[in-house]
Amino acid sequence: MEPSEETFAEFVAAAGIPLLRTARLLTGDWHLGQDLVQVTLAKVYDRWARAGRYDAPIGYAHKVMVSTYCTWRRRRWHHELLHAALPDAAGGSALPAAEAVAATDLLQRALLGLPRRQRAVLVLRYYEDLTVEQTAELMGCPNGTVTSLAARALARLRACPDLWPGGGTSEAEMR
Repeated sequence: MEPSEETFAEFVAAAGIPLLRTARLLTGDWHLGQDLVQVTLAKVYDRWARAGRYDAPIGYAHKVMVSTYCTWRRRRWHHELLHAALPDAAGGSALPAAEAVAATDLLQRALLGLPRRQRAVLVLRYYEDLTVEQTAELMGCPNGTVTSLAARALARLRACPDLWPGGGTSEAEMR
């Protein structure tokens, strides 16, 4: 396929939503995720003459996204207060859907507590279902760094008291 504005528009139509989902997980915020996708697509567009020749330009876009995300120095709003529990539903009973939303929210907040590179590794490895090698290539680091970052990130999540009914796992329990 010869790179052109038409092929770029087709690429954006096909890859926009998957990129946005990944960006949302990386940033933990829908609007920051949209910003990240926008910056990523602008960078890919600037290099479309080269990237459009690849069989899978989505891989190149993911690499640009992760690289951009890991080096972003954007100031975030830290004055928002997150609540651990959702308010009661009408009628005073909690709905199963509300419990699922609360669990997802807890996991998202735990992910946000991780350093950027650890979060990026977890999103790429377990959400995008990439191999260690693919993740290492996207992040521009050795395979051992990916496994090390993933192990440290998972250990931190296991130790997070909000995620586990028993209050988290101790270092001795993880061994």
